[in-house]
Amino acid sequence: MSPVQAGPAQVSGTGSVGYDTIAGDAATLSAQIARLRAQIFEPEMVKTLRPFTSAEAARLLGVTDSYLRHLARAGEGPEPARQSGNRHAYSLAQIHELRAHLARKGGAKARVILPNRPPHEGAQVVAVANFKGGSGKTTTTVHLAQHLAMRGFRVLAVDLDPQASLSSLFGYQPEADVSSGETLYGAIRYDEPRPVEEVIRTTYFPNLDLVPGNLELHEFEHETPRALMERGTRQAPFYSRVATALAAVSARYDVILIDCPPQLGFLTLGALCAASGVLVTVHPQMLDIASMSQFLNMTADLMDVVRRAGANVELDFFRYVLTRYEPKDGPQAQVAGFLRSLFGERVLTNAMVKSTALADAGLSKQTLYEVGREGMTRSTYDRALESLDAVNGEIEALIRGVWDRRSVPAQAAE
Repeated sequence: MSPVQAGPAQVSGTGSVGYDTIAGDAATLSAQIARLRAQIFEPEMVKTLRPFTSAEAARLLGVTDSYLRHLARAGEGPEPARQSGNRHAYSLAQIHELRAHLARKGGAKARVILPNRPPHEGAQVVAVANFKGGSGKTTTTVHLAQHLAMRGFRVLAVDLDPQASLSSLFGYQPEADVSSGETLYGAIRYDEPRPVEEVIRTTYFPNLDLVPGNLELHEFEHETPRALMERGTRQAPFYSRVATALAAVSARYDVILIDCPPQLGFLTLGALCAASGVLVTVHPQMLDIASMSQFLNMTADLMDVVRRAGANVELDFFRYVLTRYEPKDGPQAQVAGFLRSLFGERVLTNAMVKSTALADAGLSKQTLYEVGREGMTRSTYDRALESLDAVNGEIEALIRGVWDRRSVPAQAAE
């Protein structure tokens, strides 16, 4: 039997299916996933990040490859590893060392090399949301998180989706590696919440930490109505609990990204109330647009309710991100144009283009930034990478723009 084959299903002769059958299927599938994982990753193996070529490192730092080689010859910065053909390679940690070295050297590029979050500012909290599954929330979140980390930002990624796809991409199997109380639910629950610092995990990506998710996040959806009825105002309201938890670690990070669940429940509302920026992912097809219309109507109504209850719902930015976009598909191009005509600059100029490179990377639970060009058609990889970098660079510019606007009044006050 191949790794992806399971035994034949046991079918009852009565023609009826009970919940014990569903529970059995769940156990069978979980066990099979665990076996597959053991075959792909050895028991003690953890995900690691590949080294970056000298050209990739130079691109991340905003300098030329020749200048990076000059620094290596001059003994400035960390010593790169040598690959075949006498090519240089750097770990991401070494790239961050080079980033700090170049910033100390000063010059016009120093501001771009480092995030430069104003000291009086907390982290930008960005929620990635839509209540339609398959809109690209997790793909957008993980690539944005890694892009920002590679650019020198200190990033916290929060998996608020009980399905925990984001956690899986970072090497955590939700049913095996994440125990009770180890998700954000542990920090926002109504009875005996724990400090959020205790549920944050480091990842193999320097500058990038994770709050993992699993099915226990559903408990917040179940407990909130009971808390509203039984405890009244004695507990902090549901809409402030995510914000309060994240505020405790806001000074440690430049950006906190929240991958919201595909539903407009209490978790998503809590994330939206915590957010300073919102990204709505949308696949440019009419069925998805119709679903997004309902999402926006419901969001506006519910956020108005929590605003009147005392929540601060002001945002620094709100943007639509086109995902799985096929530029040569006429109907998709029409839908994209339709959205731009309605919402103008609130639709990102760049779109996340559909690519086999992204799909191929996902087969091994990796992102495009992790796999590199090896094993892929160079042109396909480069097109997908260019699309991702353009989208993520546009969002990075939004974040930097917020800080720039806020730093001017602060400097004037001094």
